[in-house]
Amino acid sequence: MSYNLLKGKRGIIFGALDENSIAWKTAERIHEEGGTFVLTNAPVAMRLGQIKDLAEKTGSQVIPADATSEEDLANLVAQSVEILGGKIDFVLHAIGMSVNVRKGRSYTDEKYDFTAKGWDVSALSFHKVLQSLYKADAMQEWGSIVALTYMAAQRVFPDYNDMADNKAYLESVARSFGYFFGKEKNVRVNTISQSPTPTTAGQGVKGFGGFISYAEKMSPLGNATALECADYTVTLFSDLTKKVTMQNLFHDGGFSNTGVSQEVIERFTEE
Repeated sequence: MSYNLLKGKRGIIFGALDENSIAWKTAERIHEEGGTFVLTNAPVAMRLGQIKDLAEKTGSQVIPADATSEEDLANLVAQSVEILGGKIDFVLHAIGMSVNVRKGRSYTDEKYDFTAKGWDVSALSFHKVLQSLYKADAMQEWGSIVALTYMAAQRVFPDYNDMADNKAYLESVARSFGYFFGKEKNVRVNTISQSPTPTTAGQGVKGFGGFISYAEKMSPLGNATALECADYTVTLFSDLTKKVTMQNLFHDGGFSNTGVSQEVIERFTEE
């Protein structure tokens, strides 16, 4: 069901890889709600995914950009404003990658070159995106910027590895840059702490299947799906949430506030 919540709004969506990704689902929902946008991803990710199919489906243009490159981001912002015909109303940062996880290195045996690369892609890139938009004065007043995160930023999930540190940094950037963007340009910056979601990136985490099952049993409302996260993101891009900023917003079916559930107790209670 569409409510035209984003009619006339323009944006940039980072990180749509395939139909399993939250960014992909969000792009589809934004299109349904009347928004227009530019799609972007790193050139290597674009070769692996099907972003051109999404662009065709939503009538969008694709601009390749390395989110760790200030030059690429400046070009992306300038081209997006030109293509869309005005300043940007919304931005979704849905980027995350750990080389240590990909290479099977544990948190206690990190290769720090890998760590630095993962931090740059997953966390520092958010600051670079925000700074590029800020310096170009490219955001429309009362615009909204959202990045995706996970509760491992606050609590220990051993196999989430150095991505937990990346997400903690990402959330801090949202608060710190959110202050300046709000004070000086009336722009909102928030993070959504999503349930574990079977995206291409998520499934690279060791033991991910058990992880999802456990979260499902712990969450009173069950895990939030990628499509439900897309719906939530649409509300944050709409004018209905104009005073929500610098927040880390849990979208996890209640998992984050549940100490233990009856299902988990029964699972570990001996007969």
